[in-house]
Amino acid sequence: MLNYTLKRLAMAVPTLLVIITLSFFLMRIAPGGPFDGERALSPAIEANLRAAYHLDEPLVMQYLRYVGNLLQGDFGPSFKYKDFSVTELIAQGFPVSLELGFWAILLALLIGLPLGIIAALKRNSAIDYGVMGTALAGIAVPNFVIAPLLALTFGVLLAWLPAGGWNGGAWQNMVLPVIALSIQQIAYLARMMRASMIEVLGSHFIRTARAKGLSESKVILRHALRPALLPVVSYLGPAIAGIVTGSVVIEQIFGLPGIGRYFVQAALNRDYTLVMGTVVFYGGLIVLLNLVVDLIYSALDPQIRYDD
Repeated sequence: MLNYTLKRLAMAVPTLLVIITLSFFLMRIAPGGPFDGERALSPAIEANLRAAYHLDEPLVMQYLRYVGNLLQGDFGPSFKYKDFSVTELIAQGFPVSLELGFWAILLALLIGLPLGIIAALKRNSAIDYGVMGTALAGIAVPNFVIAPLLALTFGVLLAWLPAGGWNGGAWQNMVLPVIALSIQQIAYLARMMRASMIEVLGSHFIRTARAKGLSESKVILRHALRPALLPVVSYLGPAIAGIVTGSVVIEQIFGLPGIGRYFVQAALNRDYTLVMGTVVFYGGLIVLLNLVVDLIYSALDPQIRYDD
C-alpha cells in the first residue's frame, strides 16, 4: 500500500507540471495585462513595474523562474492585491470555500444516498419516477440559475435568509449557498445510488441472503449497501473537488470571500500569479482527493489489493 501511494504521488508530479505549463502560457497568450486599466500608466512607470515583476524577461525565463519559485513553495506576489502574496490570499479564501464545500457534500450525501436507495427499492413505482424526475431536473438546471432564484425568493421576496454576505460564517448566511451548491450533487448521487443498488440487488449473493431468511433490512444494510457504495465512492473524489472549485460562481453570486471569488477577479484583472497559484492549488487538491478515494475504495472492497 505504501509503494502504491508513493507511486501515485510520483505520478502527480508530471500532471501538476502540465497544469502549471498550460495555465502559465494560456494566461500569457490572453489579451491584456496586469497593468492595463482605465487609467493608463506612463511608459516609464509601466517599464519599471514590468521589470520589478520580471515581466520584461523572455517568456521561457519567466516560466523557469516561476517553476523554480514553486519548488520553494512560493506562489509569488499578487499583481493587484499588492499588500498580499498569492499564498496569503489562498490561505484567507480557502477556509471559506472548504467550509462551504464540506456542508454542501454532506448535505448531498445525507439526501442523495437515501433517495437513491428508496428509488431502487421502489423501482418503477410512482416514488421512483418522482425521485428520478426531480433528480433529472436538478442535473439539468445549473447552479448559476438556481442560486439567483434562491437569493431572490428566500432572501429578497420572503426575507427569511440573507441574500448574500458571509457574516463570519453565520449559519443563516450559509444556508442558501450550500443548498445552491449541493442540488446538482444530490441529483447525481441519487441517480448513481439507484442504478448501483438495483444492480447489486440482482446479484446472486443477495438472492442467497434472502433465501436464508434474512429480513430485507438486514439484506440491504449488511450485504447490499457496501458494494452499492463503490461507484459512489469513486465519484466522490472528483465530486468533492468539483464542489470546492465549483463554488466560484456561488461565491460571486452570494458575495462570499472564498478562493473562487479571488480566482474570478484575478482572471479579469490578468493577475497572472494569483490565477496560476489557484489553478495549481486546485490541481493538487484534486490529485490528493483521488488518491484518498482509491484508498477508501480498497477498504470497502477487500477483493481490491494494491501491490506493495
